[in-house]
Amino acid sequence: MSHPASSPAVAVNAAALARVGTALADEKRRRLLLALLEAPAYPSDLAERLGMTRGNVSNHLSCLRGCGLVRTVAVGRRVRYELADPKLAHALADLATLVLLVDSEDSSDEACAPDDYACTADEQTATPHK
Repeated sequence: MSHPASSPAVAVNAAALARVGTALADEKRRRLLLALLEAPAYPSDLAERLGMTRGNVSNHLSCLRGCGLVRTVAVGRRVRYELADPKLAHALADLATLVLLVDSEDSSDEACAPDDYACTADEQTATPHK
């Protein structure tokens, strides 16, 4: 594939892209990332704000941290979470504004990707759909 002279070549790290895909594959992780896009937050505040249990938030944040998408900042005795890279904030904001073309004749309610891409932190509680 050739690139027009005016467009710079883009180097894509496939492993990083896979980690982002894993994170975005789960609705709760997407909600956490979007909440952290707004501002850094403590797990207990995220749980209350998103209507999730603290344990569930902790598991998903652990997954996101393992994927390299969020980092922790110690604030006294508490740990605050934030997005790991400002470029991720821009990418998430851009992704959230995408308009996707969907075939209107496709009457299936199934997602376009399988639900069995669980993060390691979720494997204990995730039930793969077969």
